[in-house]
Amino acid sequence: MRPLDEKRLFLLDMDGTIYLDDALFDGTLDFLNYVNQIGGRYLFLTNNSSRGIDAYLEKMARLGIPAKKDDFLTSTDALIDALLSSDCKKRWYCFGTDSFCRQLKDAGLDVVTELSEDIDGLICGFDTELTFQKLEDACILLNRGVEFLATNPDWVCPTWYGYVPDCGSVCEMLFRATGRRPRFIGKPERTMAELACKKTGYRKEDALLVGDRIYTDIACAVNAGMDSCFVLSGEGVVSDIEKYQITPTYTLPDIRALLKLCMVRDF
Repeated sequence: MRPLDEKRLFLLDMDGTIYLDDALFDGTLDFLNYVNQIGGRYLFLTNNSSRGIDAYLEKMARLGIPAKKDDFLTSTDALIDALLSSDCKKRWYCFGTDSFCRQLKDAGLDVVTELSEDIDGLICGFDTELTFQKLEDACILLNRGVEFLATNPDWVCPTWYGYVPDCGSVCEMLFRATGRRPRFIGKPERTMAELACKKTGYRKEDALLVGDRIYTDIACAVNAGMDSCFVLSGEGVVSDIEKYQITPTYTLPDIRALLKLCMVRDF
């Protein structure tokens, strides 16, 4: 573990970490200013594949958070990187929002949204436009034995009124129906953390991953050999550490508490 005053790359989860729905957490802007003042870099990491970066930019602008396209890394980015790195050309059924499917198509991937005989695999994302037809198509494809990938295993997505089922919950439903589980690409896999270091040029020793979920955010950091901070402002609770047997480097109430600790170490 490196001291916080040596950290220069901060990988920040969004929902439950720097805001909740349209409510910006106290300390978020001050923390981002701190990172800029020390000559560091922050990236916003999210498993939420339901929207593109343009939508996140609009939301950040509403919340008063300074951000540009290069400041984001999503599970969709990690998925695209994984698929483009593959040697084989495949046709994929896209189970997700229109935005998710459009991002995959724009990256040059062969994706479709209607059932056919020539589909090689199923890609599942967090789908806020879910229909029963998609569930039925997915079950037909999985029973055929096609490859099965998913962006993230999150059980729920936080909202102002509580939680809604996320990609992991839908994949669990498909497992109960077909006996098939996907290969997840986003957090907790190490891919996103490694892509963040590659994108920015920092080493993993320079980085701190901050998130509110032990089983995705903190697990991603552990799998990548990176320090982490578990904040209790979102889904996670302290008992999750024992439940999942995953230990964060730091456990703090919120991003304001992290800022205070960083400033104590830095000045």
